[in-house]
Amino acid sequence: MRKWISLLLATILTAAVAVACASTGDSTAQGGDNNANSTLNTVTSRGSLICGVNGQLPGFSFVDNTGEYSGMDVDFCRAIAAALFDDPTKVEFRNLSAQERFTALAAGEIDVLVRNTTWTINRDTALGLEFAPTTFFDGQGMLVTTASGIRDVKGLSGKSICVQSGTTTEQNLTDRFRKLNIPFTPVVFDDEDALYSAFAQGRCQAATSDRSQLTARRKTLPNPDNYVVLDEVISKEPLGPATRNNDSRWADAVKWIVFGTFQAEELGITKDNLAQFENSNDPEVKRLLGKEGTLGSDMGLPNDFMARVIKHVGNYGEIYERNIGGPFQLERGPNELWTNGGLIYAPPFR
Repeated sequence: MRKWISLLLATILTAAVAVACASTGDSTAQGGDNNANSTLNTVTSRGSLICGVNGQLPGFSFVDNTGEYSGMDVDFCRAIAAALFDDPTKVEFRNLSAQERFTALAAGEIDVLVRNTTWTINRDTALGLEFAPTTFFDGQGMLVTTASGIRDVKGLSGKSICVQSGTTTEQNLTDRFRKLNIPFTPVVFDDEDALYSAFAQGRCQAATSDRSQLTARRKTLPNPDNYVVLDEVISKEPLGPATRNNDSRWADAVKWIVFGTFQAEELGITKDNLAQFENSNDPEVKRLLGKEGTLGSDMGLPNDFMARVIKHVGNYGEIYERNIGGPFQLERGPNELWTNGGLIYAPPFR
């Protein structure tokens, strides 16, 4: 009897060890991206970030005639580079069309997509994207001429509307007008510049896109005062960075760099006053700046990753004002901090 009991105990112990090992193996498999296969390791080994952007959208990602990039999305690319390398210039920008962007990310041609991309269920699941926090809450609108007298979507009945293919804009337009039983003629373009050029030439009576894009593009048209963005909003467009699925280590890094810019603004830390916070006794400040704890190293980043971001790029409010608020006088609205009634909110840094 004692022999059988000993044998039974040994069998149970062996099974328990096997389960534990299997569990560890599963954890490693699920987070296999946490080690050698993670994009984080690839980027740090390469010594630079490859960031997919638009290149044609003032305020978000735009490249001028000298090859200089600017915009909100561009600044978030630079924030990631600053966090990793303490150098916001260590980033290569890849201009991608709406049709190219998801294929380029899936194929590993870029490390992160920061290209005015709307977070949708299909993109999050079927397309295999992992979205970081929303950096700009937007909605689709309509750009028309002031001379047209059009005041709302119903005024576009029977009109032609310029729209870009391969975007949520195209589907939203069809859905909205179908719901309201409004006839219209879509004029579809692959290229944004071609779309707005056609609109300015009168080939369509309206142009539709995210309202932030319409506001920015209106400024670039001849005689901007001849055009108006309608007040009516026909969709929700949460825009933000995206990475590939099944790479949680890299997704976490991008996610918390973005959240860090929110938290920095909430704490009042800016590029100009960063030095004043270096010796702060506030535990929230100390953790954010890497003066206390191991929040950075726990996810494979330097502990001072957010101090680097703030030093080189600034907090969320600075990024917004530099690229959107100042140039286009676009009020923050839902892009205000939650403490000011907006939707910009970071989970605790602890």
